[in-house]
Amino acid sequence: MRYATLERDGGRILEYLVAGAEAADAIVLHHGTPSDASLWESWNDACATAGLRMIALSRAGYGNSARAAGRSVCDAAADVAAVLDAQGVDEFVTAGWSGGGPHALACGALLAPRCRAVATFAGVGAYGAPDLDFLDGMGPENHEEFGAALQGEASVRAWLEANASDYRTVTAQAIADAFGGLVSQVDRDALADGFAEASAATMRRSLANGFDGWVDDDMAFVRPWGFDLRDVRVPVTVWQGDQDFMVPRAHGTWLAAKLPEARLAYVPGEGHISLLTRHSDRMVAQLRAAL
Repeated sequence: MRYATLERDGGRILEYLVAGAEAADAIVLHHGTPSDASLWESWNDACATAGLRMIALSRAGYGNSARAAGRSVCDAAADVAAVLDAQGVDEFVTAGWSGGGPHALACGALLAPRCRAVATFAGVGAYGAPDLDFLDGMGPENHEEFGAALQGEASVRAWLEANASDYRTVTAQAIADAFGGLVSQVDRDALADGFAEASAATMRRSLANGFDGWVDDDMAFVRPWGFDLRDVRVPVTVWQGDQDFMVPRAHGTWLAAKLPEARLAYVPGEGHISLLTRHSDRMVAQLRAAL
């Protein structure tokens, strides 16, 4: 398992993690909001067992990746292609959790046929879609955060500085309380089962250089993604639980209905975090089959 960097356009530094198997077949993983590549360290064994090289990027502005101000969701595809070229990878599958979901879908739309399949794990739908109430069922913190994002970058940055500064130094003991109304009981249980330490470490690492990544994610989510879901012509599995207060079930249902080659993998009783921590082997195996 190793971290590497790549110089992108204009000298921008992009950080990524390489782990799993020493194999030609690769899985590219997109973290949530906020987070960075270190989120996926716990998936090393599952990917290695499946014979997949695991590649996880820290999106621009997170961890040791430099900011790309004004980025759109679709810009993730070009960063992924550059890393794959550097790694000598031809074909890949990709997945994204939460805010990483749209970025994985961007790869399915813009990097096919190189991208063979996509999965979203509690991935968000598109803000402003007429047939999706984006905020319905989310915890109060998300309502406040996206309300600030709609007022512009300065507003959401001020909201984060006022309400999220504790995340930059959060401990495992404090992480569940820091999530507040965004986590259900099953997610609190998942944190207590061992995810809290890793989650807190990732949070601290991802925000070590400030809120740029988080700000730019939020701004990208309230704008058009830069591609049409109808252009995602590869198989997509939309994983979704029903105890999710961060990305409610309606998002998964909406995505599955809009994507031409999608199937909904609905998992009753799971939340936003537990969905990811309890089903990694199944998720990796399903993507491995596409290669």
